[in-house]
Amino acid sequence: MAKRRFTQSLLVWSKRAALGLLGIALLTTAVGAGWEAYERQVARKDYPPVGRLIDIGGRRIHLDCRGQGSPTVVLENGLDIDGTLAWSAVHNPVAAFTRTCAYDRAGIAWSDDKNTLHDADGVVSDLRATLRAAGEKGPFVLVGHSLGGTYAMNYVRKHSSEIAGLVFIDASHPDQIDRIRAAGIHGANEGSTIVLQILARLTWSGLPRLLFMGQSMPNASLTANSEMRAFASVGLPAAAAEAEQVPRTMRQAGALRTLGARPLGERPLVVLTGTKTPAAELLKEAGMTLADYNRLRALVIVLHDDEASWSSRGRHQLVPDATHYIQLERPDVVIAAIKEVVADVRAEKKAQARTVR
Repeated sequence: MAKRRFTQSLLVWSKRAALGLLGIALLTTAVGAGWEAYERQVARKDYPPVGRLIDIGGRRIHLDCRGQGSPTVVLENGLDIDGTLAWSAVHNPVAAFTRTCAYDRAGIAWSDDKNTLHDADGVVSDLRATLRAAGEKGPFVLVGHSLGGTYAMNYVRKHSSEIAGLVFIDASHPDQIDRIRAAGIHGANEGSTIVLQILARLTWSGLPRLLFMGQSMPNASLTANSEMRAFASVGLPAAAAEAEQVPRTMRQAGALRTLGARPLGERPLVVLTGTKTPAAELLKEAGMTLADYNRLRALVIVLHDDEASWSSRGRHQLVPDATHYIQLERPDVVIAAIKEVVADVRAEKKAQARTVR
């Protein structure tokens, strides 16, 4: 009998403990959701858009254009949630010598999201519509970082006459997924899409915002870093949607090569590759050994050599003291590359004008 009473008491207390834990979990979830909702309101109030919100048919895209002069430089960031903020270290210096525009893709920071595909065709369609609605005139020099490089490639494929020059900053190559897999290199982006998808589904809970609280961008102002943290969780669903479409984006960008052996023609082109070895803890987080990273870096150099060959005026520059985010770690190198391409475009325009005379 005593044993039976003990068993019954244990069951009662187990149920109470389970209910207590459930209650704590529900309370924590409610608090997190409330905090996330509150912080989003604070972000909209404390950090209004620096540029303009351009209507492109019922959706608004944040476009931040500064400076004067032609050609206009358009900055296309990689697969991240930073948007315009990713260019905070180079935007004003470049705008000092020519018109320069950065923007937030659909769903990132101040831009409205969309219910269509976040692939390269969709990105190009949005960007072109935004530039036209804002009254920005070409020719354009496209500057693409990482996945933004494939978006730039696809823009040339679809609207070749509007692009006068390009700068690729550690740009993705259309064949890189297949080449990395064939080389048997482990840890290169493995699992990152899954993590991104999970975080995107948890933005309502406040957890992603908590994770981003300690993050910062090097060589960025305190304001830019505060804005990045304030809008980080807002952009996660859009970033996850872009990540999901990466294979499709690679195919679309790769179709540029159907234009010929030199699909970028005679456009001035600078390809930058960061070759600095990341910190050991970052490699560990990525699930990569140093040997795997060295193999990956060697492969990326080959792929970027290929990109540089797409133009008769292309060149490839290694940046030994920067990793992937060259525009943040060595903004001076990026600024110099953009200035070089802009100068080449201007010189060609002058030469054409003399020929007409």
